[in-house]
Amino acid sequence: MAECVIQHAPRNYPTQSKGITIMARSVFGIVHNRAQAENIVDHLKASGFSNNDISVLFPDKTGTSDFAHEQNTKAPEGAVAGGATGAVAGGVFGWLVGIGSLAIPGLGPFIAAGPIMAALSGAALGGTLGGLTGALIGMGLPEFEAKRYESKVQGGNILVSVHSENSDETSRAKEIFEQCGAEDIATASEAGVRTS
Repeated sequence: MAECVIQHAPRNYPTQSKGITIMARSVFGIVHNRAQAENIVDHLKASGFSNNDISVLFPDKTGTSDFAHEQNTKAPEGAVAGGATGAVAGGVFGWLVGIGSLAIPGLGPFIAAGPIMAALSGAALGGTLGGLTGALIGMGLPEFEAKRYESKVQGGNILVSVHSENSDETSRAKEIFEQCGAEDIATASEAGVRTS
């Protein structure tokens, strides 16, 4: 896969108009592999997006299927699984905030980083649509899109999202996602803040 080439513009900060902060948005996209996800994260970072604003969610495929097939000790596989999660925390994804592994009911083990980690923790606590769908709805996505993303992630794809403060940042993030080969790119509005 060819690496995406993008000219990076400086990040603009929130603006206000007549006492209302311009509505922030989140940009979401699906990629097929870790290299694509790392490429997007790299470009978002170079464009000035904060590590607090970028989320990544992907299936944790580190040996969990072997546990049910054999009765012997699994200490070596457990050590490998722990090492693999640690390796994911290094490099590009290690720059992100709050990386860790978690189990999503009905979906299995995942590795998450960024605001989506907190959203998944909150969605697990209650609500009629828990798990990933509930977390994505809580992040502003309509239910039908949240369910589509859950299906794609469950199928082995990687979800990448970024918070943007204004329309320029939203456009810039969408451009990065598109040029790096993301699919199913969507935006979701977050609540505006009254400043009067």
